[in-house]
Amino acid sequence: MKNTKLVAVYAVLVTVALVLGLSASQQSPPPSTRPSVDNPGPLGLRALYLYLQESGAPVSALREALDAGPALGDVRTVVLATPQARPVTQAEVRALRAWVARGGTLVYLAAREKKARPSALEDWLPLKDGPVLPTSAEGLPDGEKDLTGTTARVWGGLGAATGLTRLRVALDRGLTVDEPGAVPLAGARDGVVAWRVSEGQGAVLVLAGVDLAENRRLELLDNLRVWDGLAASGPLAFDEYHQGTEPTREPPSAWALWVFVAQGVVVGLLYAVSRGTRLGPPRPLLEEKHRSSLEYVRSLGWLARRAKVERELVEELARQTRRKMHERLGISPSLPEDEAARLLERSTGLPAADYLATREELVRTLDQPRIRPGDYARLVREHARLEALIAGRTE
Repeated sequence: MKNTKLVAVYAVLVTVALVLGLSASQQSPPPSTRPSVDNPGPLGLRALYLYLQESGAPVSALREALDAGPALGDVRTVVLATPQARPVTQAEVRALRAWVARGGTLVYLAAREKKARPSALEDWLPLKDGPVLPTSAEGLPDGEKDLTGTTARVWGGLGAATGLTRLRVALDRGLTVDEPGAVPLAGARDGVVAWRVSEGQGAVLVLAGVDLAENRRLELLDNLRVWDGLAASGPLAFDEYHQGTEPTREPPSAWALWVFVAQGVVVGLLYAVSRGTRLGPPRPLLEEKHRSSLEYVRSLGWLARRAKVERELVEELARQTRRKMHERLGISPSLPEDEAARLLERSTGLPAADYLATREELVRTLDQPRIRPGDYARLVREHARLEALIAGRTE
């Protein structure tokens, strides 16, 4: 009986420690996806900002509206990275356009999704979706893996940077600038990821996404040299006003001390309770008779015979396969099935017709009034074969 009491006390202590540890971990915010210089995560720009600072470049962060009086000042280059928190106003666009015409350089990291682009900027720089870039690992060193990226060739100069040959960008769609004077600077095949638009004495560099500035791809190929060239032409500023972020603050160090004190108090109370006088006789042990495993197997078999295949299970097969293709091969789930089939054939060697036939069989099964278990089992086998082929290709 004494051993049972000690085991119970130890179990309670472990539970309390876990609860306190989890409550402390929940104080830290989740990783941010905003392209901010204050974001040290994979999608942030913190590494680029610190690199330019340490290299002695005149770099700063703009934390006020672009149409404010001293906002631009003596800045030579402004980086506007996919505004997410605050909208870009027409007044800011007018001020920004006048500043570019006087000789400034605007680096616009435009979102690939049309709904994420500011409407005010669309009136000045109308963008259209371009074709999907082809998969390429050209230029990557041995052992370097970037499954969701591809290599783009540089056709023209990006700012003051010279001698650029290849850039590493996301395996996604390019962009098209719907302006007569727009000049493509980098891309692959028909997909373009960098454009130059002249405006008075200055220019606008339109880049597809924030790939060239993100922490996760900054050191790949010639990405970093682009920013060295831009910083060499004069003071460079990152727009933080439209990201709506403030510098991160470290949690107070006293929090860990309070957690330790709380744990000590709880342990002391539990020890006092365990050493105290019992308030009543112990409860008698109940003998529990477990059912045999064979009964459970028979019950599961009976349930399986009476169960109907839910239509959502069939739909989940298609979603899971596309999710594996995105995670393992970088094939975006938003692509049409025929285009995804061609990319899958290029990556794994599986004929596109086989994948499309599997997709058509799934659609026919969904059209049935009642989905038979045999049809669902056949679909599961086909999709398991596809997932095994995809996993074997990437490992």
